[in-house]
Amino acid sequence: MTSQTLNTGSPMPMLGLGTWKIDKLHCADVIVAAGKAGYRHFDCACDYGNEIEVGQGIQQIINEGIATREELWITSKLWNTYHAKEHVRPACEKTLSDLGLDYVDLYLVHFPIALKFVAFEDRYPPEWVHDPKAEKPGLVTEPVPIRETWTAMESLVDAGLTKNIGICNFGVSLIRDLLSYAKIRPSVLQVELHPRLAQEKLLRFCAQENIAVTAFSSFGPSSYYQLGMADESESLIDHEIVQGIAHETEKTPGQVLLRWAVQRGTIVIPKASSEQHLQENSAIFDFDLTKDQMTRLSALNQNRRFNDPGDFCEAAFNTFFPIYE
Repeated sequence: MTSQTLNTGSPMPMLGLGTWKIDKLHCADVIVAAGKAGYRHFDCACDYGNEIEVGQGIQQIINEGIATREELWITSKLWNTYHAKEHVRPACEKTLSDLGLDYVDLYLVHFPIALKFVAFEDRYPPEWVHDPKAEKPGLVTEPVPIRETWTAMESLVDAGLTKNIGICNFGVSLIRDLLSYAKIRPSVLQVELHPRLAQEKLLRFCAQENIAVTAFSSFGPSSYYQLGMADESESLIDHEIVQGIAHETEKTPGQVLLRWAVQRGTIVIPKASSEQHLQENSAIFDFDLTKDQMTRLSALNQNRRFNDPGDFCEAAFNTFFPIYE
């Protein structure tokens, strides 16, 4: 599996399996099937609500001799309710317990959003709203600076609970600020990236600062139809440009979109639940897109963000909460 060397020297596989929205009932089986298909990188999070099941699959991969722990790359994420320094380590330890692991390879701050703490015994994962039973449930924030959270994240590396630390959904200004005080620089930035949201300047900045970039939602709106966060008319898979390049390369539209991403130097973590899609998504390292094909795909950019708290927090959680403006 092709990998990218992080600023810590760790080799991170450029293809991983995203575990968001993989249902608990089939999750362990999907993880094992991915392992058998050659996947060694699994992207997890407390907020996905399936880390126990992901962990069961990982243990099966190890127990069956499909891969050793050292051959696997496991990413997880710190949820918004655990940003205060006293909650960061317990949150990481809870994830490790659920996954059945002694350490993760990468631990990310999921959003630059600090929400009011919710105890594990009260609700886990706590999700977005503070009191789901309230007449009008909404977000309740906590005044926790990112510096406090990052210092606690650095202590996780010192304690051996994670090999690398990083960030998700951060923009250039926040990253610049973080770099001004970080003793351990972020290894990875994970953000939404696809031809509708190409983020060229953000990629250039991260390359300049030697921060690897993981792209989520590489297929654009596909994951968001059911959530009411995108319209099927916005499909990238069905777009004539993507379809045309798929025909030219004798690949699927999904493979074209993933190849565009890895050819830009980004790591990809597409979700898949069937063996067919697992195999399809992994067959992206045996061909190259031409300069013209890359340009045509990049020209689809509209700065269209589908995963935007500035939209979904107001629509679903009664709270206007923009973070990208």
